[in-house]
Amino acid sequence: MQRLTRLALVLGIVGVAAFGVLQCQGARRVAIEVADRGYAAPEGEPRGPEYTGPDASRPHLAVRLEPVARGLSRITDVQFVPGDPELAVVLQKGGQATWIDLAKGTRGPLFHVDVHTVSEQGLLGLAFHPNFAKNGRFYVDDTPDVHPDVTRIAEWHTDDVRTGGAQPTRVLLEVRQPYQNHNAGQLAFGPKGMLFVGFGDGGFRADPQGNGQDPTTLLATMLRLDVDHPAGGKPYGIPPDNPYAGDPKIPGEVWATGLRNPWRFSFAPDGRLVVGDVGQDTWEEVDVVQAGDNLGWNVREARHCFPPGATCTAGGFREPVYEYGRDDGNSITGGYVYTGRAIPELKGRYVFGDFATGRIRAIDLPAGDPGTMPIPTATALGKWPVLISTFARDARGEIYVADYGGGVLYRLAPASKPPGGDEP
Repeated sequence: MQRLTRLALVLGIVGVAAFGVLQCQGARRVAIEVADRGYAAPEGEPRGPEYTGPDASRPHLAVRLEPVARGLSRITDVQFVPGDPELAVVLQKGGQATWIDLAKGTRGPLFHVDVHTVSEQGLLGLAFHPNFAKNGRFYVDDTPDVHPDVTRIAEWHTDDVRTGGAQPTRVLLEVRQPYQNHNAGQLAFGPKGMLFVGFGDGGFRADPQGNGQDPTTLLATMLRLDVDHPAGGKPYGIPPDNPYAGDPKIPGEVWATGLRNPWRFSFAPDGRLVVGDVGQDTWEEVDVVQAGDNLGWNVREARHCFPPGATCTAGGFREPVYEYGRDDGNSITGGYVYTGRAIPELKGRYVFGDFATGRIRAIDLPAGDPGTMPIPTATALGKWPVLISTFARDARGEIYVADYGGGVLYRLAPASKPPGGDEP
């Protein structure tokens, strides 16, 4: 693997011998394993940004990373309680879910689960039901402490986030994981109230089981479930407008196929599903995923044949809207379309980052078929000394950045502080 300058900040803890591991494992997996051994974030705002490498020739937008919560451990997901821009739930890899009131600076436990934490396993994702204010339901993605390894999607309930004591009510789905990486982990509700679940190819590298192009498996797919109307003996229903509903050859839960590791995804204001799919050897990609799409893995990596040098065709595959190579980063962390007011220059743009290099960028999502359009020009928001594990967006549309290594949650803020130091 090529440049991993961000890793130098944590690799020093365990010695440069760890660099040798990079020759046979993915950058994301190594960064996780090294950071798990301990790293303390500096006080105050992180030093930066830098505009190096390809960022030097891109348009720049100066921003700050303003710390809003510290003292967390290995952050994997951050979700704001619906309707409350100050109340967030932070997931930590080891199994702890913590609520944090950002306005008051208070926090407490929401729940804890026993999970496997090797490599990319752990407590990975949470989504609040669209009607959470009335029904208190939310959904959790984790890798429970059981053998063999599985990904579990479960429904939980709480009467009040701040009082904790949330309890699981039912397991929706368990899927066997052949390896300890490429578990994905994101959950999100779509515009019609259906739950989307992202699954990676199951690992280890290069999809040895061929799950990416196997239409019979739930691995390497995006699922779409109706959690409100169980049917067919399952604890969920299959929406009738799913692309393979009623198809005897492909599971009806499947919304799209050919994904490698859709670690983070979100919905744009216009309802489109935007996925950051983590790459293998050469390319990272952003995809706008529609019903029935095949994203091409493991025949293609982004817009390129896989393995490099192989012959393939783009026919039948959905092309990514954006891609970047190893001179830019090693492990994409999908983000959100910015809908806030604090940084007007970002309005309507998709903000994402790279886990291993700490680069943050923004792009305009093309409106048409990406296969007929050039790759959009990215705006550089700088390279930061953080391991960007996830982004979050509050009810006001402001975006937050989580540092996996330092255990800090930052708010993306204007470069210059307003009078009095308060954000608009």
